[in-house]
Amino acid sequence: MYRFSSLVAIAIATAATPLAAQSTYDTPPPAIADIVTRAPSPSVSISPDGTTMLLMEREALPPVSEIAKPMERLAGLRLDVSINDVHNPRNVVGLSIQDIATGETRKVALPPEADISEVGWSKDGDKVVFSNTYADGMSLHVMDVKSAKVSTLLDRGLNAIFAEPRFLADGRVLALTIPEKRGPMPVESLTPSGPAIQDAAGGEEAQTRTYQDMLENPYDEALFEWLTTSQPVIIDPTTGKSKKLLEPKIYLGAAPSPDGKYLMATWIEKPFSYQVPYSSFPMKTAIYTMDSKLVSLIRERPLIDNLPVQGVETGRRSIGWHPNEDALVIWAEALDGGDPRVKTDQRDAVFVLGAPFTGEGRRIATMEDRYVGSLGLEDTDDMILVEYDRDTREVRQTLVDVTGTAEPRVLNLRNVQDAYNDPGSPLTKRNDAGYGVAIVDNGALLLSGQGASPEGNRPFLRRWDLATLETAELWRNSGESYESVLDVIADDGSRFITYYESPSDPGNIRLHSGGEARFLTDFPDPHPELSGVERKLITYKRDDGVDLTATLYLPPNYKEGDKLPVVVWAYPQEFNDASTAGQVRDSNYRFTRVGSYSHLFFLMQGYAIMDRAAMPVVGSDPETVNDTFIEQIVASAQAAVDETVRLGFGDGYRVGVGGHSYGAFMTAHLLAQSDIFRAGIARSGAYNRTLTPFGFQSERRVFWDAQETYYKLSPFMAANKINEPMLLIHGEKDNNSGTFPEQSERMFAAIKGTGGTARLVMLPHESHGYRGRENILHTLAEMIDWFDRYVKNAKLGSDSADAAAE
Repeated sequence: MYRFSSLVAIAIATAATPLAAQSTYDTPPPAIADIVTRAPSPSVSISPDGTTMLLMEREALPPVSEIAKPMERLAGLRLDVSINDVHNPRNVVGLSIQDIATGETRKVALPPEADISEVGWSKDGDKVVFSNTYADGMSLHVMDVKSAKVSTLLDRGLNAIFAEPRFLADGRVLALTIPEKRGPMPVESLTPSGPAIQDAAGGEEAQTRTYQDMLENPYDEALFEWLTTSQPVIIDPTTGKSKKLLEPKIYLGAAPSPDGKYLMATWIEKPFSYQVPYSSFPMKTAIYTMDSKLVSLIRERPLIDNLPVQGVETGRRSIGWHPNEDALVIWAEALDGGDPRVKTDQRDAVFVLGAPFTGEGRRIATMEDRYVGSLGLEDTDDMILVEYDRDTREVRQTLVDVTGTAEPRVLNLRNVQDAYNDPGSPLTKRNDAGYGVAIVDNGALLLSGQGASPEGNRPFLRRWDLATLETAELWRNSGESYESVLDVIADDGSRFITYYESPSDPGNIRLHSGGEARFLTDFPDPHPELSGVERKLITYKRDDGVDLTATLYLPPNYKEGDKLPVVVWAYPQEFNDASTAGQVRDSNYRFTRVGSYSHLFFLMQGYAIMDRAAMPVVGSDPETVNDTFIEQIVASAQAAVDETVRLGFGDGYRVGVGGHSYGAFMTAHLLAQSDIFRAGIARSGAYNRTLTPFGFQSERRVFWDAQETYYKLSPFMAANKINEPMLLIHGEKDNNSGTFPEQSERMFAAIKGTGGTARLVMLPHESHGYRGRENILHTLAEMIDWFDRYVKNAKLGSDSADAAAE
């Protein structure tokens, strides 16, 4: 029960944080800074026909000045007015085309200071569409793969906020553009026309999460509408001619039917909301002819601001085209009112509807659990429908004969957290209409998966016979390397492309054909300074018998018997049973890649790292599993530290703990509820759960139904018990719904106010993850200094603060 009165708790929670002195950016040791600022290897995309690779060259970390560009925070979006797109730093700065058969590579000529995004292949793999961002807008281009020549389809005016450009089956490009006559940008009046007002209708629950970046006033509404309104157009890359479709609206997307005769468009309408993001605004979906004539309005959804926790909307949802039928619409509807708390044997149903798209539709499946998606099969009307049970965490795959009379057939049912029994995911290809469908070869699907096992992951490629449900393995990773399937070139699985890495290979692309393999790329080691790092999967047990795992890293030049300072880095996760909680989900043979603000940089400072140290919270009842959260993470943390001593590299004392987001939440609890660690690092966390009253992470109960749990699971309430130094780092513009910056500010004030040792670092212009070069370097400098001071130099028998002061 509560030990503070609510008035006292509120007084502490709202205590003003003293203004921090402004300081200059710091940097970590030069060797670390050098690695952080190197450009990464190119990312790779395989053409649909499997003949070509597109190499996308990426820039090193952007400077803070780039992420500091003005943004408008509207309806859950962060938009850049100057370019009429999402606010993002530059990433892809160059393109190259590589022929898979010959290895020949050609550089694509691009404008200076290229900023490439929205990259997409034509269905035949002969062309690539992409955008380029200038200081004053976004242009649209098409590249001919054979010649590597680029032509401009649109010089400025692209509006890709909600939908990327896409190729149609006939080779033309469908894109959303800025309307020609949209008028000038709205101007905010210095004199408000009135107050901002929100209403709550009595008697109706509206369990809204603590969203950020919401609309706040009529000016925000006008600016949101001005920026997001778009005009669909079709552009012919050969002639350059364009054709406008429909009237300008706030389109979320437009998709042609597989036969090319119809266009399905979805758009947002007013009234907007100040409480929920754009995805919950009133929405309509309609089907038109390709001459913009309305055929049928198939969905008219009102504002959704009253969903129960983990609930779904009522009415038609997840609407799309069947990929292999000429023009058949498929969607799901909730049978339980969208409320997962309702006890029922029939939670969802799936329907189809053909031209002229009127009427109720034909039910093709009734689902015991919640429908979460579907996948069409090559050259057939059959589809695999997927449903999920949030209570048991079971996922079920059902094969449905969409236009025939065969009964639905369950293909697979398993706990989604049971990695050892994951059959893999179907590999897909583009059909003639350009839609992705599962590859089917003589009645069998091709599956790829991670191949988790007690010995570590061993990715595979296998055939899955749909008639017998028997599998035949075509290939499995072996040896002292880690290799996983990226794409299949031959439908029978005889030719495929993998991503290969090993402790000494940083990751390259390989082609497998006829039982032989050859490398297609030769990307260099991004940080040879770390070539001596030892990576090892370890397993151990918690006091209650639950199996635990971690990936152990030992620094270069480590000698057996040396006692090292240790970093335990983790992220808690809930499980229904102990058997899945203890499964191994990593490999000994992966490359140790370190970059950005990774905690693995501690290796260069002589630390051992227990990475991804398992912190399972196990409970058969997902409704109450969090009631023992603290006890279970403390037991898991103690087991991890005990294992460092048993293995001989740790002394059991010089140990620090850290985590990001929910891992930061965990870190605060471990410092408050145990004396296992000398210090902690908590990045972008949440510490007062009464500020997220409608659920958090996987917690389903709302605050008013489980007040004691919310109170107990708020480390803010135990700030006076945090007697080890705690470093809090947070982005000033964090837009995560549960970790707004005030969480760290108030936690710091509480620790300071109760006599604890803490440091608060608020990173300018950063969100939940950090992107700016100076901010990332500073984050690493703070982390290293904190643990060097309070962990590495801690003396047995003294508390961390005293030891660091000596």
